[in-house]
Amino acid sequence: MQELEPILSSMTPISLEEMSAVKLMNRVDSKFPTNMGTLLRMAPLWNTHFYVQEVDGQRIARYRTLYFDTPDAVTYTMHHNRRLRRQKVRQRIYVDSGIAFCEIKNKKNTGRTKKKRIQIPMDQWGDLYQLPEMADFIREKVWVTDQPMSPRLENAFQRITLVNKAKTERITIDFGITFHNHVSGCDVDVSDLVIIEVKQDGSLRSRFKDMLRDARVQRKGLSKYCLGMLLTDEHLKYNRFKNKIRYVNKLTNKNYHIKSLEQ
Repeated sequence: MQELEPILSSMTPISLEEMSAVKLMNRVDSKFPTNMGTLLRMAPLWNTHFYVQEVDGQRIARYRTLYFDTPDAVTYTMHHNRRLRRQKVRQRIYVDSGIAFCEIKNKKNTGRTKKKRIQIPMDQWGDLYQLPEMADFIREKVWVTDQPMSPRLENAFQRITLVNKAKTERITIDFGITFHNHVSGCDVDVSDLVIIEVKQDGSLRSRFKDMLRDARVQRKGLSKYCLGMLLTDEHLKYNRFKNKIRYVNKLTNKNYHIKSLEQ
């Protein structure tokens, strides 16, 4: 986004190598949905307290993520049904660097998120089982189902990654989000929505959370996978997520609809 580029250019960069100290693969995540207007008002405050990640000269990165699920959408349903212990299975491409991973995200009943991943060849995008190393990884790490999993929902978005200068937390800021459902064929653009995630290894004070509080941005769980599924798949449970769609509509001044309610 053009308005952010001068602000990001003025910040001290941090490289991927330097980011290794703040991987936070076993972490507590806090999500804060907002909109572009609020983000632009916050951005001038970042320079003093945060580094911005830079990769190959780029400070806004492009991502594509493909989520896998069973025919009965078990990973979505577990989230909808408030299961504290749950999994998501996905492949992710870091578009600018051309690197792809297969990832499994485990949410524990303690609230912590632990992610396991392996790098995969780009030509294995969209398949979990053809490459022996990936098939073994899935068989070993996926506990949520014994059924084969297939591509369900794809998203694309842009991301800014900030790191506090003590290197104890990482902040991801996702915007320009679009969805494509591989089962229904439905596409939805929610590019006015911004999803900020503060990722910490512990309960240290977060200056970024202070900034969010001052900007009156509320903490609210919002999964990109669940949001995209709600907007593109007509065969899902949705009651628990109705308020989340209303909240997204309020933030963005749009009128997004749960797909099941359009029938």
